[in-house]
Amino acid sequence: MPTPSIEDYLKTIYKLETGTAGPPVSSGAIAEAMEVAPASASNMVRRLDDLGFISYKAYAGATLTEPGRAIALEVIRHHRLLELYFKEVMGLDWDTIHHEAERLEHHISETFEDRIEEMLGHPTRDPHGHPIPTREGTVDVLSTRTLADAGEGDAVTIDHVADDDAEVLSLLEQRGLLPGRTVEVIETRPVEGLMVIKIDGNETLLGHPVANKVFVKANAS
Repeated sequence: MPTPSIEDYLKTIYKLETGTAGPPVSSGAIAEAMEVAPASASNMVRRLDDLGFISYKAYAGATLTEPGRAIALEVIRHHRLLELYFKEVMGLDWDTIHHEAERLEHHISETFEDRIEEMLGHPTRDPHGHPIPTREGTVDVLSTRTLADAGEGDAVTIDHVADDDAEVLSLLEQRGLLPGRTVEVIETRPVEGLMVIKIDGNETLLGHPVANKVFVKANAS
């Protein structure tokens, strides 16, 4: 059985592969995402390659193999089901559910996982809007357009939000920037790196660093 450390690396490589980094994913990008020393990441990458969980080529990077991808998706499935359980059943806030799920995602059984899924009505998205992988390892493709990309007069729907920064998650929850909500861009101020948005009838000022954490899709016409 893979260790929690191996599972964390595989999960990170999966997220980098499906984001802007790759595949293949460099050891440097993995080290930055894992917040570890480059030498530590390089050692683990070689170990993952030896175990058959990734395919690694020097000066190119790492690509998940099918066994590695299956493990990554299983851990992500655990994480997102736990987040939804903590939110819907226990009423915990956004930033708390992420950290608690990080602790438990490696340790729940398939029986427990199935029971949570059943209790929650077989959900397809977690509280942050991320798709929950199926047991068979299929997962929906996410929107890559951010709120910062929207122009003046655009009306968009929040698809999902990045969950890697507890402070930003707390701010988004306070502002009501939640998956499914409609946002109208009133004004953009590119020189200042700001935009004025309207949500639930209220206008608010938002910086581009935060807006880049909010992923949107166009409203249906």
